[in-house]
Amino acid sequence: MLHTAAWAQKPDRQERLSRLENAKIAFLTDKLTLTQDQAQRFWPLYNEFTDKRRDLNRRQRQLRTSDPEGLTDQQIKDNLTQAFAMRQQEVTLEKEYFEKFQKVLSIRQVGRLYLAEREFTREVLHRLDERRGGPRSGDVAAPR
Repeated sequence: MLHTAAWAQKPDRQERLSRLENAKIAFLTDKLTLTQDQAQRFWPLYNEFTDKRRDLNRRQRQLRTSDPEGLTDQQIKDNLTQAFAMRQQEVTLEKEYFEKFQKVLSIRQVGRLYLAEREFTREVLHRLDERRGGPRSGDVAAPR
């Protein structure tokens, strides 16, 4: 029974993620004021970038969830070394796509992209906080 309930939640989660992704596309499109030609070239590139970034973030989360108490000193060292390498990969990925985005967008639009991504994330987190009844534990509400 519990298994069925968990399975039933997956489509709902997928639907929410899809709606969130559509909202992000609309938000970024508005903020970047893309021409039709730019949009056709930008979105496949941006989707490729976000897929790679999402995969890297997933691998970073897996490392962070390891309980150091159950690991040897060498395993802890290896995990930390891997975490540093992944952070470097993240910077490399950002630089790589910064260059690629400039081939499709003006530098002003690239700058707006990074600002708009942060703004969108902040807005989503703010709305989640409102639904939960306030800021997350340990967070200080940002001035608006």
